[in-house]
Parts: sequence; structure tokens; C-alpha cells
Amino acid sequence: MSHNAAPQQSAQTTERNKELFRRFHDVVNSRDAEVIDKAIQEYVDPELVFHAPVPSELSGLEAFRRVWPTLLQAFPDLQVHIQDLIAEGDKVVARNKVTGTHLGDYRGLAPTGRSVTYDEMFVLRFAEGRIAEVWGVVDVLGQLRQLGALPV
Repeated sequence: MSHNAAPQQSAQTTERNKELFRRFHDVVNSRDAEVIDKAIQEYVDPELVFHAPVPSELSGLEAFRRVWPTLLQAFPDLQVHIQDLIAEGDKVVARNKVTGTHLGDYRGLAPTGRSVTYDEMFVLRFAEGRIAEVWGVVDVLGQLRQLGALPV
């Protein structure tokens, strides 16, 4: 009977990780940088390993903490829409569509007033109920093309 306990625990952990991701996602869509930062302190391991294209020279937890203030300053109406959420073992994978209006400086680009829609995918590894590692692929090229910073 003990051979069934590990898969059951694993399934429970996987579902818990998906639920933690959903809760964090809901906070991100609050568009409140202070609330998001508090959630990061709650949900993210202080030793976070962060692999993603960020507009900063920072790394790890500090880079992760800077993402939302930077994005919200540039796109105050930012919304992240989950398209797929898949979990297995200690990892959760999210395929998202992001929308926003460029109303603040972003990557050296003055506000254009243009709307953007771009895709992103993230893999999050959880350890002890917290986000311990993040891999992200963001369509920055598509984003910058929509803002007129690059030719189509």
C-alpha cells in the first residue's frame, strides 16, 4: 500500500503548486505593485533562480521583483491571461497572452499610446511551497514591433 502514497502525495503537491500559481497570477492582475511585491515575498523563495528576458541588469529575486513595477509603469492596464496551465511534479508551465496600453517609458521608448498583445511562456519550479526557479520566454520582439520600436 505504501507504493500508492508517493504518487498521491505528488499529485497533491502538483495541484497545490498550480493553485499557488493561480493565486500569484490573480495578484499580478491586481495591477498594484505594492500588493504584487508582498505576494512575491510570500510565494517566492528568497534564493530564486530567475531565467527570463528582463529590462534590468539585476538577477534572481531582485530582477523578479523589478519586473512588475517596470511593466506597470509602462502598461498601467496590463493584463495577463492564462491560455494553458500544465503541471507535473514540481513544475508548473503557463502559456499566457499579455495585453496592455503603452502609456509610460519602457526599455528607453517614450509612451506611444499603442495597445500591445504578446505571448509568453513560463516554467516555474516549486520547492517547499514556494517558487524556487523560473524560466521565461517572452515575445519581446513582437512587443517592440507593436510599439513601433522595430520594423515589422
